[in-house]
Amino acid sequence: MDYMCFRALCCKGPPPPRPEYDIVCIGLTGSGKTSLLTELCSESLDNIVPTTGFSIKAVPFQSAILNVKELGGAANIRKYWSRYYQGSQGVIFVLDSASSEEDLETARNELHSALQHPQLCTLPFLILANHQDKPAARSVQEVGHITCRSSALKA
Repeated sequence: MDYMCFRALCCKGPPPPRPEYDIVCIGLTGSGKTSLLTELCSESLDNIVPTTGFSIKAVPFQSAILNVKELGGAANIRKYWSRYYQGSQGVIFVLDSASSEEDLETARNELHSALQHPQLCTLPFLILANHQDKPAARSVQEVGHITCRSSALKA
């Protein structure tokens, strides 16, 4: 009997591997992409700097691992985003809900461009209205209304 208990506890072998998914994370500079991924990985939020180029983080969850490719959001980098879309299985678009009207319009245009890109248009999208803790933050409903203003999305 003791042998059976020992075998049941110790000899099951390694747990089955968790599925891995490749995700691309995009948004304008300052939207909070790096902070989001740092927090999800339980890393220190000290000394976070804007991403220039891209970075990759493995975000572990109990049932899966997300390999998140974060792309820098500066204007001179955004034109290269599409080069990093291949192989993605989902998209996280981080939006600063407290940004200026001009930046919100730029973010909306970038979001719509990504939604229409051939390598992303069929993928699941998460639009994260970040910085909800700031006084100037728009509600999630307001952000949803603003980001969906487009004849291309209504068609």
